[in-house]
Amino acid sequence: MKPIRFTKHALSQCIERGTNELEVTEAILNGNRKPAKKGRFEYRYDFQFNGEWQGRSYAIKRVSPIIADSETEIVVITVYTFYF
Repeated sequence: MKPIRFTKHALSQCIERGTNELEVTEAILNGNRKPAKKGRFEYRYDFQFNGEWQGRSYAIKRVSPIIADSETEIVVITVYTFYF
């Protein structure tokens, strides 16, 4: 497994969108991968959430990191989360 490096932007998006490095790493290791813009890849992984986010209750949290994959490392460019 290649090392996973987070950009500063990705780390700030984790905080802003309610996820963390562990969940993003799990999404990369276990999620569904699909092509994204500029030769990058998006992973999607659903976590059982059963919690509150911004005043509303949700059962599922989807963590979707966008990564650049090189020969030596995986770089997390940004992270999206979706609650439903």
